[in-house]
Amino acid sequence: MSDDPEDRMLGWDESVFRDEHVFEIDWLPETFKHRDTQMETLKYALRPAVRGSRPLNVIARGPPGTGKTTAAQILFDELTAQTDVKTVRVNCQMDSTRYAVFSRLFAEIFDYEPPSSGISFKKLFSQITDKLVEEDEVLVVALDDVNYLFYESEASDTLYSLLRAHEAHSGAKIGVICVSSDLELDVIDALDTRVQSVFRPEEVYFNPYGQAEIADILGERADRGFNEGVVGPTVLDRVAELTEEQGGDLRVGIDLLRRAGMNAEMRASRSVETEDVEEAYDKSKYVHLSRRLRELSDSETALVEVIAAHDGQQAGDIYDAFSEQTDLGYTRYSEIINKLDQLDIIDADYTNVEGRGRSRELTLNYDADAVLERL
Repeated sequence: MSDDPEDRMLGWDESVFRDEHVFEIDWLPETFKHRDTQMETLKYALRPAVRGSRPLNVIARGPPGTGKTTAAQILFDELTAQTDVKTVRVNCQMDSTRYAVFSRLFAEIFDYEPPSSGISFKKLFSQITDKLVEEDEVLVVALDDVNYLFYESEASDTLYSLLRAHEAHSGAKIGVICVSSDLELDVIDALDTRVQSVFRPEEVYFNPYGQAEIADILGERADRGFNEGVVGPTVLDRVAELTEEQGGDLRVGIDLLRRAGMNAEMRASRSVETEDVEEAYDKSKYVHLSRRLRELSDSETALVEVIAAHDGQQAGDIYDAFSEQTDLGYTRYSEIINKLDQLDIIDADYTNVEGRGRSRELTLNYDADAVLERL
């Protein structure tokens, strides 16, 4: 490299990025590394669908950012390209009720949205199963972030309808992949007994990536997404180290690479340095929080704001401030607390309060300023 500083600076029309899309979460890698065992189990479960039979059901569990969604998407792309199997991925963060899930299935199967009102669940369900039987198609449904169905008490009804479809309509063949990032949720135990009796899934665990695996995976992204020589081994190792500190969540590392690249460009530098990574980490480490807050309803967001302002106070005191803003009753307030606790945004621990018995103390699991900034 030249010693002239001008040679190490970007021009106005230059970029460190070769393909910035590589650093988007939904980008699928050409090679899916360090998940051979998990992919083999998923293929084993789905193989009957290729022969026209109902596939085995699956629970795919693991911490966030360990490849569960990517695995399902890669397999679905292969099935769609090579077979007549119909595949649908449902984002349960967005579609968190039984009706919403089946509306998504309807839209994917018929290539248009169902009526926004005036159609019962029974009719919606019947039209879906009629179409599957008429076309003699096997449907595989991935309920991504299925834990959100549990948070809304919709999981048992949703799975019951999917798993009993062949009884309601002879010839309907549906398999289910439940993808969960909530390690404290036991999917089977949390279901009604009527669902447990028919839902006997294969279980696939996606363990956290180690630092060497993270560096290997992110290195491929860096090679594809940056121009040659932009990210060196020292920088990549630091990104992998920080990613491992966040539970091995690849989304943190991917976001960290993108932000570090943007920081380098702000300096008009042709290469990403460790200082760019350190500066980016202050934002990238909150990628989980940003994702979870983005999916909250208005009332749920309002409660998070109140808790941020009254961090560590008793639930009753926080309710007084919350009710002034929303006029919601205590029952709904308690339901939102439970959901935020399950999402690990807050801790709602019971403590003994003098003269009041046991009460829940509500505390944020993140820095209050970081939460408010992202809201």
